[in-house]
Amino acid sequence: MKLLAGNSNRPLAEAIAAYLRIDMTRATVHRFADMEVFVEIHENVRGEDMFIVQSTSYPANDNLMELLVCIDALRRSSARRITAVIPYFGYARQDRKPGPRTPISAKLVSNLITEAGANRVLTMELHAGQIQGFFDIPVDNLYSTPLLAPDIASSLGTEDLMIVSPDVGGVTRARGLAKRLDAPLAIIDKRRERAGVSEVMHVIGDCNGKHCVLVDDIVDSGGTLCNAADALLESGARSVQAYVTHGVLSGGAVARVAASSLDKLVITDSIRPTEGVRVTDKIRVLSVASLIGEAISRISSETSVSSLWD
Repeated sequence: MKLLAGNSNRPLAEAIAAYLRIDMTRATVHRFADMEVFVEIHENVRGEDMFIVQSTSYPANDNLMELLVCIDALRRSSARRITAVIPYFGYARQDRKPGPRTPISAKLVSNLITEAGANRVLTMELHAGQIQGFFDIPVDNLYSTPLLAPDIASSLGTEDLMIVSPDVGGVTRARGLAKRLDAPLAIIDKRRERAGVSEVMHVIGDCNGKHCVLVDDIVDSGGTLCNAADALLESGARSVQAYVTHGVLSGGAVARVAASSLDKLVITDSIRPTEGVRVTDKIRVLSVASLIGEAISRISSETSVSSLWD
């Protein structure tokens, strides 16, 4: 197998290559003066099992186009199989029609990736599981639970621990983590008035005297987590931390988290951390390189991927 990286998260791609003990495929991925994407692969990939590591995070459209052009370059170079490794799948929140005359952009993006020539997709913590069905090619959706659970246990212990879902939609994810840690589960009941703005209503579950851990797949503006932390503390929680897979952290989210009542926000490097994330004391980054690297190894050797989180 060979590993090719776009520009969205080069450090993660290099860490994955180090885990797999292989060299990165030599290639040029840059822009022309008018910002058109240009890709040139500098070594033979004919008949190879190729993996392209590229998150479609900010700037989402540029990074998505990079991914598509890389796939096309490999297809035209006669690669045997092309797997798009997308640690963070952008447009995943547009997975249904919330109102009339609106797009289902996640389906559009899946069509683009398939038509570009990808044979398989490897991603992580899709915002909605049904997005796997948008593809007509195999999709492996990794869960971050095997990475988050040991970190929670080592940093907080399991005594007086409570896992909390910040909304009803994330209950399944939180329940899986709570089961692995043998901890009780609570749910935040919230009402979202408009996109990017949330209002916490009340806490379902007894969190009095508990070390609460909020678990979610994406943190964008940070408003939901900050409001949830306030609600939990008002309900008697001893401390509140948050574990989130994808740290989008747009706009003033980093400053909002830094000023919040959260003790700590733990994210992964599925999205390349910004300088603001790296310098703040309240945000810690876990690497998913070993998890994705092991999945790549198993896909290449045609062994089970699902056993990673058994």
